[in-house]
Parts: sequence; structure tokens; C-alpha cells
Amino acid sequence: MREGYEGTGPGAITPDGCAVELYTRLSAGDEPEIVAGAVPPGAHLLELGCGAGRVTRPLLERGFRVTAVDESAEMLERVAALDGGVRTVRSRIEGLDLDEKFPVVLLASFLVHTGDVAVRRGMLRVCRRHVTDDGCVLIQREGPDYHTDLPRERVDAGGCVIRIVSAEPVGDGVNRVRAEYAFPDAAWTQTFLARPLTRGQFEAALAEAGLKADTYLTDDGSWVRAVPVR
Repeated sequence: MREGYEGTGPGAITPDGCAVELYTRLSAGDEPEIVAGAVPPGAHLLELGCGAGRVTRPLLERGFRVTAVDESAEMLERVAALDGGVRTVRSRIEGLDLDEKFPVVLLASFLVHTGDVAVRRGMLRVCRRHVTDDGCVLIQREGPDYHTDLPRERVDAGGCVIRIVSAEPVGDGVNRVRAEYAFPDAAWTQTFLARPLTRGQFEAALAEAGLKADTYLTDDGSWVRAVPVR
């Protein structure tokens, strides 16, 4: 397990504390609609951190081509089994170099908020390296109250009660966040390190990687379309 990360519950747990079975069960929410509304129909997407295919599946169903990247072999087994001809690549995001470019790169799941600044920089450089000059990068950010409106819970469309229990400072602007996931027949927890970013800090991180915010796609600013700086 990666330092500062932990996961509990049935089945395989990835190095960042994600439970494979849990992410197979969770619903995609409105994320596929946000993505589909921001990019050309049928585009080829590079999905960084695809997990078990929670978002990959509905994107394939909408006619997109997807190259799906994850470091977990167990996660990628679930993705490879999806209909639609998805291509899978096993790699940590910050070390990816496919020597090809895509019209759309997707960095969801709040991955841009990783506690490790070097990893965040690597992820954003990978986004820039793999997007075409006229393409875009779609990034999911934490909402403005993600670390402060706690504890809180919601029920997803699949019936899972999702609780963000706590966000405890561990130094250098990083919080250790604990989440709980409860279905009627099984429960999981995940603890991970996350760094809150103001809009200014986020846009500065984009600029450092050769990207700039083009459009904030949601009212709360949690989804952003970024484009290469030319």
C-alpha cells in the first residue's frame, strides 16, 4: 500500500486504497454526460486512472473510443471485459508515455488533488504530452467545500451510501481524507492524501504544464476543460 493510503473491505485493494469490487458497483453519476457534452461525438479518449470502468462503460456506450490507463491489473481486467473494443494500458499515470496523441485526455476522480506535488506535476505533463494541439483535457476538481463540509453523505444511484468522514491535516497543505462506502451487503473504507487547490493554484499548476483553463463546465467549477498553450 502506498504511504498515507489505506483501504478495507472485500476483494482486492489497489495501492492507493481503492477496492476493485466497490468501484465495479459504484454508479457513474452525471460524469459521462459532462464529458460527452464537452467533446466531439465519437472522439478517441485517453482515460487516465480508469479504475474498474465506472465511466469507461457509459462512454463506450455513447460511441466513444477509449484507451484506458490504470496501474492496477485487477481494475484493468474489469475494463478489458467491457464491450466496445476498449484498449487497456497498465501504467502509473505520471510515468505514461504512449508516443501518440489524443483529441481528448480525461483526468477524473480528483486525481489532480494528489497530495504529492511531484506526482501532480507528472500527471499534468502526461496530459499535455498526450493531447493534440487542437484537443482538450477534461479535469475533475474537488468542490469548494470538499474538505470542510464534513462529515457528509449521499446515496449514489446504485444504492451505495457514500460518507466523507474526515479530512485531517498532515502538513504541507495536505489532508488525510477518510471515506466510507456502504451497500446493504458489503462495506468498504478508503483513506487517501489530498491537497486542496484554489482556482488560482489549480490554474497555476495547469500553466506550469503548458495548459490553460478554457471552460469551467459545471456551476461549482468541479469539471474543467483545459487546452494546450500554443
